[in-house]
Amino acid sequence: MLKLKSFIAAVGVTVMAASALAADITGAGATFPFPVYAKWAEAYKAATNVGLNYQSIGSSGGIRQIRAKTVTFGATDAPLSGADLDKDGMVQFPMIIGGTVPVVNLDGFKPGELRVTGPVLADIFSGKISKWNDPKFAALNPGKNLPNDIITVVHRADGSGTTFNFTDYLSAVSKEWADGPGKNATVKWPAPTSVGGKGNEGVAANVNRVKGSVGYVEYAYVKKNNMNFMQVQNADGKYVSPDDLTFAAAAASADWFSVPGMGISMVNAKGANSWPISTASFILMYKNPADKAASAEALKYFDWAFKNGKKLANDLDYVALPDSLTNEIRSKVWSQIQK
Repeated sequence: MLKLKSFIAAVGVTVMAASALAADITGAGATFPFPVYAKWAEAYKAATNVGLNYQSIGSSGGIRQIRAKTVTFGATDAPLSGADLDKDGMVQFPMIIGGTVPVVNLDGFKPGELRVTGPVLADIFSGKISKWNDPKFAALNPGKNLPNDIITVVHRADGSGTTFNFTDYLSAVSKEWADGPGKNATVKWPAPTSVGGKGNEGVAANVNRVKGSVGYVEYAYVKKNNMNFMQVQNADGKYVSPDDLTFAAAAASADWFSVPGMGISMVNAKGANSWPISTASFILMYKNPADKAASAEALKYFDWAFKNGKKLANDLDYVALPDSLTNEIRSKVWSQIQK
């Protein structure tokens, strides 16, 4: 675990420092996929001597940067609509699959020991359930010595695809949440104890710092920070833990081209082994890029990652896209980008 933590920290510096090299690829956006993009970047640099300058600033920031044309690609976990893509003259495609995970800071419990259903999770984040020994939560965890402590809700302070994925799930399992805060990259968090953190990194740091807190982060950050997570009940009524296998199970029936821009939702997917808060992270690029050479270099990096990055992704418990899908992305999506 320490090796992984040190590696990501070191690569983060390397990736961000890479802007000094003229040939480097520039991108910005989602913090959700940053650990795997960083790992791919190190291997790609070793193979090609081309670096990646990726700013891990959140999905909303990535959309702003690509629209401002300050980077070659944007990255977002909150996919743009087909109408927005057409208006902006961009294409969108998934790059990696992972999962958002509810994490807690409670002494005396092992990772995955505590269980939660979607509606109860929505009640926790709305503030309706304000203490850990609330009868609704206690009923899901019989025999557990739950503390009479106030729950501090930790959420993203920045516009975030992880927030979009998490609130998409809460909206799917709770009509009250859907009719209230709803789903978006930013929402008004109703719990009176809510505190924000910037990026997955900031949420993870705050949850680890604040006793009695609950938050949500991408699974690589759970592993990186040795965090305590809850099992979640899926659409089939099974309690599952997050990992590459349960993320893959959620993605198994995805119909990617059923939605313009491939921006499908995988939350609350059917299947006994499906992690219910799974998502893809997407790439945004211009069909007619101002710098066609830079765009071509970015596609070479993505192509390399599709072909060579599966094991590196699995090491961090992301799910690489299957070859059949990446072949379709090349033929149906990348073919729209002018060379």
